[in-house]
Amino acid sequence: MPRPSSCTRNCIPARGGVGLKAEHYRTIIDSQPDVGFFEVHAENYMGAGGLPHRYLSAIRERYPLSLHGVGLSIGADRPLDKDHLKRLDRLILRYRPGLFSEHLAWSSHDTGFLNDLLPVPYTGETLARVVEHVDQVQSCLRRQMLLENPSTYLAFAESTYSEIDFIAEVVRRTGCGLLLDVNNVYVASTNQQWDPFAYIDAYSLAHIQEIHLAGHTTDLDGKGRPLLIDAHNRPVDEVVWDLYAHTVRLTGPVPTLIEWDADVPAWPMLQHEAERAEAIMLATQSEAMRRAAAR
Repeated sequence: MPRPSSCTRNCIPARGGVGLKAEHYRTIIDSQPDVGFFEVHAENYMGAGGLPHRYLSAIRERYPLSLHGVGLSIGADRPLDKDHLKRLDRLILRYRPGLFSEHLAWSSHDTGFLNDLLPVPYTGETLARVVEHVDQVQSCLRRQMLLENPSTYLAFAESTYSEIDFIAEVVRRTGCGLLLDVNNVYVASTNQQWDPFAYIDAYSLAHIQEIHLAGHTTDLDGKGRPLLIDAHNRPVDEVVWDLYAHTVRLTGPVPTLIEWDADVPAWPMLQHEAERAEAIMLATQSEAMRRAAAR
């Protein structure tokens, strides 16, 4: 059976991809594994040279690349860092990634950067600020960016939009695309007692250009209820795989990344997770074809 899709080295195919880690540079270069693409955190490659760039350049020669930012602080109540934007622009010109994405979150403060991606209240004021920042990024980089939905642990009392409506309005006003993190949907839905399948059904599915999958850890809140932490330190949970299958039944095949940022395993585990994502895409595609033929 054919792959969900293929494309040139300069675009991202609707296949399973893996977040690139230094631990796997040599394995990837030596064995050239059959994966759809790699994604890197932009901030890890903003230096002028050195071993990270040497390895990334070699990998980029063979694979499509998606660039994922974690430091723009799109939701911050302060101007974007122009020097950071310039470094990002140089990185994009250097590697020509098929996709570029950032988070609907903030991490900067007057005293510097915080080591976390913090949520924003869904208000008109925040919406205007996020729209301004997304417009600025797209203008500076001369390309569309994707905005990722957050993993959240509580709701702001002052919010006047639902998360889904807030994100949809950012898309409408800026023309940005979306990166749907399915694990974030499940984490936020559990923590805030939403229905994750209803969340997906109501989402701006037509604008999704990439999907993220990751593992989470389970704890308890002060009332003894489940509290999920977006830890990226273990395999994708079965219920998240089910939610992913539900998603791609609605969207069709979408480039899907396996994120694993802590307690990183040996390469075969990551490739296995990416292959499982591809298998789900193929299965849902075949299911859709059978339904269409039966009509």
